[in-house]
Amino acid sequence: MTVTEEEWQELEVPQGAPGRSRLRLHPEAPLDVFLSVTHPGHQRMLVLRTDAHSADHIVRSVGKLPKAAGFEMHLSAVSRLEYELQVILTANELREVFNPLVSDVADTVRSAPEAAAALTAAVDRFERWQDLLRAVSRDGLGPEARRGLVGELLVLRDHLLSVLDPTEAVEAWTGPSGANQDFQMPGVAIETKASTTKRPRGIRVTSERQLDDTGTPALLLALTLLDERRGGTGASLNRLVNEIRERLISPAVRARLDGRLIQVGYLPGQHELYDEPRYTLRDLRFWHVREDFPRIVESDLPDGVGDCSYHVSTSGLDRFRATADEVTELIKGPHA
Repeated sequence: MTVTEEEWQELEVPQGAPGRSRLRLHPEAPLDVFLSVTHPGHQRMLVLRTDAHSADHIVRSVGKLPKAAGFEMHLSAVSRLEYELQVILTANELREVFNPLVSDVADTVRSAPEAAAALTAAVDRFERWQDLLRAVSRDGLGPEARRGLVGELLVLRDHLLSVLDPTEAVEAWTGPSGANQDFQMPGVAIETKASTTKRPRGIRVTSERQLDDTGTPALLLALTLLDERRGGTGASLNRLVNEIRERLISPAVRARLDGRLIQVGYLPGQHELYDEPRYTLRDLRFWHVREDFPRIVESDLPDGVGDCSYHVSTSGLDRFRATADEVTELIKGPHA
């Protein structure tokens, strides 16, 4: 579920007495998940309520709960038997960021096996957002991060949205949530890289799991070759985002896209930073990542070794090239 302004506005309808209004999310979750608004102050929060035993490990570490600029995480005792872990919006100018944040935390909680693990997952997820907001400076995304985002958006626009239903296409963009690959679909996963080098000799792989095809029927590696310059006829990052948003008729799907963009650091209030530079796509190449593809995967590493990054030379990859038709068929999936 993507939390939108509509849910909050319903909760902010004036009440006759002080208190809180709430909306339950994910009834199947291992603990109670609510959106909640205080009255009369209209403070927004995500509330995770569970029994005292499941919250015991959070109680013991309550002094270490993370905070971020404009957001806080609190633990409150409802009674001797129940606790609430609250994710609270403390700066109203960050409402647009808060919506995808609470959506992401709630989705993470829903998939946890039990209540204690759900609370741990919520704290971990909030810390990931804390790291993101700390990393994005007043100057916005750095040059490499901008290029990477442009590359992913070009694959989304030109290959997924031309084949899949818009909802499926946006849901398939999993890179912003920290997944192993940038796109994950029933028939294929796609890891996307971007370069402005005229003839790139290598592709940097930042994890032993990025080119690991465990759990997916097929895996593709995509390389977007970009011309980057100030001015000219290319498209800015803002323009590319707007082109994709215009193809999404559903407000809910647009909100989902906006949430993904915020997760990668394309923040509301900083859009004026992305009118330059402009990007022109020179080439987009796909390769099949299969058994004999040059790569390092987790099963290759000795015990005690992890967080592995390496370069794959582009020379000798011709025999792995995927045609446009092959890419389309894989994206359509096995039941097309």
